[in-house]
Amino acid sequence: MNSARHPPRPVLAVLCALTCAVTAAPTSKLTPHPDARPNTHAPGEVDRPELVPFIVADPASLPGIVVDETAATLVGAWQYSTHTPPYVGLGYLHDLRADKGAKSATFTPDLPRAGWYEVRLAHCANVRRTTTAPVTIRHADGETTVRVNQREEPPHARLWRTLGTFRFPAGRTCFVRIGNAGTADGYVIVDAVQFLPVPSPSAPNP
Repeated sequence: MNSARHPPRPVLAVLCALTCAVTAAPTSKLTPHPDARPNTHAPGEVDRPELVPFIVADPASLPGIVVDETAATLVGAWQYSTHTPPYVGLGYLHDLRADKGAKSATFTPDLPRAGWYEVRLAHCANVRRTTTAPVTIRHADGETTVRVNQREEPPHARLWRTLGTFRFPAGRTCFVRIGNAGTADGYVIVDAVQFLPVPSPSAPNP
């Protein structure tokens, strides 16, 4: 067999990885969060290469209203990483598994109209994550807090997990806040939050 025409499998694997990396290159002009520590992993250094195709490089390509970590309000020290795909945009943040109870990331959408929205949280999953990440949703009817097991792979595109459906007013009066209290068992991951408009629960089924 001519090796020039048929490269060995390791070479093909490298070429595939490079192709995936190029495909995942951001198409929008995102800049890292100025208050977050920079990523320490080299490009292409990932622990689950089979999930690279699920990276969403451009948050603007997603349906609904998406708030990326680049627009979140951070309290405490958070660090960028791209080690475990998938993720939205430039990467995701983790709490360095430190200062538990003292850190948070708040995602505030600018909702174009009042109504009901399904709220989804983006996070990558592995065994080093916490099983009890506290996520608080402030909506038109108060606040709801749920605990998210970030070791479990999210069911939507292996990236998104539904937190619930809530009623929201228009504008920027509500938020989703991820904290790190009670998460000594692992890292807390923050990446993006998606708000998908849905019919009112009381609306007749068409």
